[in-house]
Amino acid sequence: MATYSTVKARNLFSDVLNKAAFGKERIILTRRGRNLCAVVPIEDMELLEKFEETMDIEDARAASREAAECGTVSLEDLKREIGLS
Repeated sequence: MATYSTVKARNLFSDVLNKAAFGKERIILTRRGRNLCAVVPIEDMELLEKFEETMDIEDARAASREAAECGTVSLEDLKREIGLS
């Protein structure tokens, strides 16, 4: 994976974008020798978004199962329990 300082990436901006967009390369940008962010192909970003959506759906299903098995607490009861009412 290529690594560029932010200064070098700024000077070679179109090259960096082309490498990611057309060369399907992932490029790490650094500042003061530390990893700062990455420029990635859009396909990688779309895949990450789909993965996050899948994880959110799985979390929601697990929460729904837990609520069905353990029951729920009303907002008013929760407020009383934590001292807000």
